[in-house]
Amino acid sequence: MSTYFKAIDRFAAQLTERVLRRRWLAILVAVSIAVAAGAGAGKLEFSSNYRVFFSDANPELLAFENLQNTYTKNDNFLFVIQPQDGDAFSSETLAAVEALTDGAWKIPYAIRVDSVTNFQHTYATEDDLIVEDLVRGAAQQSEQFLAERRDVALAEPLLRDQLLTENADVTAVNVVLQYPEASITEVPEAVAVARELRATIEAAYPQLDIQLTGVSMLNNAFAETGMNDGATLMPLMFVVIFGVTWLIIRSFSATFSTIIVIMLSSIVGMGMAGYAGVKLTPISMSAPIVILTLAVADSIHILLSLRGLMREGMAKHAAIVEAVRINFLPVSITSLTTIVGFLALNFSDSPPYWHLGNITAVGIAAAWLYSITLLPALLSVLPYSTSSTNEKPWSQRAMSALADFVILHSRKLLIGVGAAALLVVSFIPMNDFNDQWIEYFDERVEFRTDSDTAMQHFGMYPIEFSVPAANVGGVSEPEYLANLDKFAEYLRTQPEVTHVYTLSDIMKRLNRNMHADDDAFYRTPADRELSAQYLLLYELSLPYGLDLNDRINIDKSASRVTATLGRTSTEETRLLLERVDDWMASNWPTYMHADPTSASVMFAYIAERNVENMITGTVLAIIAISLIMMFALRSFALGVLSLVPNGLPILATFGTWALLVGEVGFSVATVASISLGIIVDDTVHFLSKYVRARDERGLSTEDSIRYAFENVGMAIVVNTIILAIGFFVMTVSAFKPNFDMGLMTVIAIVFALVLDFLLLPALLLLGKKDRESAASTTGGATKLIPSTA
Repeated sequence: MSTYFKAIDRFAAQLTERVLRRRWLAILVAVSIAVAAGAGAGKLEFSSNYRVFFSDANPELLAFENLQNTYTKNDNFLFVIQPQDGDAFSSETLAAVEALTDGAWKIPYAIRVDSVTNFQHTYATEDDLIVEDLVRGAAQQSEQFLAERRDVALAEPLLRDQLLTENADVTAVNVVLQYPEASITEVPEAVAVARELRATIEAAYPQLDIQLTGVSMLNNAFAETGMNDGATLMPLMFVVIFGVTWLIIRSFSATFSTIIVIMLSSIVGMGMAGYAGVKLTPISMSAPIVILTLAVADSIHILLSLRGLMREGMAKHAAIVEAVRINFLPVSITSLTTIVGFLALNFSDSPPYWHLGNITAVGIAAAWLYSITLLPALLSVLPYSTSSTNEKPWSQRAMSALADFVILHSRKLLIGVGAAALLVVSFIPMNDFNDQWIEYFDERVEFRTDSDTAMQHFGMYPIEFSVPAANVGGVSEPEYLANLDKFAEYLRTQPEVTHVYTLSDIMKRLNRNMHADDDAFYRTPADRELSAQYLLLYELSLPYGLDLNDRINIDKSASRVTATLGRTSTEETRLLLERVDDWMASNWPTYMHADPTSASVMFAYIAERNVENMITGTVLAIIAISLIMMFALRSFALGVLSLVPNGLPILATFGTWALLVGEVGFSVATVASISLGIIVDDTVHFLSKYVRARDERGLSTEDSIRYAFENVGMAIVVNTIILAIGFFVMTVSAFKPNFDMGLMTVIAIVFALVLDFLLLPALLLLGKKDRESAASTTGGATKLIPSTA
């Protein structure tokens, strides 16, 4: 055995002896560290802004922030009103819309409310321009009057398909908000009032069904889903880990010790996140679940070794020291490689994944420290015993049989398993990018169900363009307005677009109004002075909160065009934006070119951006992990060989996902790094036992493989079961990115087990004849020495 491995074993044994001699001090220090770190958890807050999913350097976010600084914000509530009689222009329904419109102004931070009743209807009386609410006092109006106003609304491009369906059976009220962003309670406060308003209107008008959606509801859904996951998944995870660990270890004290280790590890991770000022999201809130799942692995390896040693008759104290000694190196390597894998999430373009990676890395570091200090101390204090026997347990016999099978059929397995894995990998290109933020939540979330209903009637994905004019005041130029009108007509021909809102539609209506409402003049004005006069007259007539600041910038050198999309995939959105860009290049002067922006645009590109960034991060993590294994195992060849069982499960997972789902979002790009940090554990433990048998005991390649199977095979199976169950718990989440991450990680963990048991030994057996020939010339021993160590 090399001096290197002897030094590590000696250090581990001496450390454990010191811990056991001062076990109460070790327990006190471990708990004190957790208490001090955990105090930071009180500083944790939930983010209620979807922008947190984009880094400050994200170009789409920067463009969107610039648009919102130029015009009004797009944070909104959208109340979708469905009368049971199918008539949105009945006096009862319009009375409800009026009441809802009035009540919406009282929602905190509301700066604008738009509805069919307060739409600023314009018409001419001789030389005067009349601007008034489309409907006022609906309950007192005649059926004829309401029918006339219904026709006006259906003919108005700014209302039809935006606040009123084409057959006038559903209407909507849109509330724009501007949050000071001084407190995290602003969004929940506004949501509470909006929900109360909806309940009030539904109670007063029971014939109406009202859905509540919009960006503010989206932001609130992120926070509520994160809190709900924390309240449900964490307790469920504790129950699962406790139950599975007890079933495997069959010792209450050992199970209790494991629970203490993983609980304190999670406390340290989340507490340090609080000190770092992390804002929680549904993604970062999954960190405690990940820590709980991963932290148990170190304890399981030590406990299974302890049980095996005590069954052979070793005293408890000596067995604890020996169990830590033989597992110290693999446990340290796996903890370090897991930390590297999760730190690679910092390459993501989405800050919540930075937080997930960093919190988990801290928690795993704490779990490593506690597993080699606190766990031995607790085991020495608590009663723990097992019956001694000379007979191999059934699990070890099963592993021996598996080892013999793999050795006997190594060539067939190498070809068969390798070919099957590569076949699955070949399906990766079938995956398509798709990120629709409404579908981030399942049907248990109110925002999802209300949004799905709303999308049956209205588009929910706006695309914004800030279109510059040639100069200050240039929005009144006839050429500019004519080009805007051509753009609007082009957008309306696109199948993805449900509505277009542009200044040119307002100017066409005003031009008709100022020509005695003659439909022949429903076109953009041909004279700049007239356009400017119409616009000034109209703006002076508008009431507070319904001005044109959301359409025109302050110096009137640019205007805003909004194209609203229906249920459209990421790929369809990107293809639309490419067509739009081509149209602009072909039909507009250069100065009018406008880049698209909005939440939909941001989400359309984040998946690809995340994939590009995470490929770099994952490759660097794989290289770093291989270097760690080369150094730790003192073998360049094993470090290179480990690339196969570490990388292939990840690729096979994405291939399987293509067959099962076929769509990946921005969250899926991070699964490679997350899985890498987890699945490398099996490879490390198998190879460390293989190296120990080969170098310390002088066994042949075949017998070293048998040794690894017998001594760590069942622990790998147990950890696979616990990890798979732990990450499968994440599929209970109502947040789709967490569901996808949990399910894909389970698939990767299962692939890792199969490849480590069937492919890795076959790879180790490649070229063994050459190695053993060289060994025989130097008198290398190959005699099998049985041991459970």
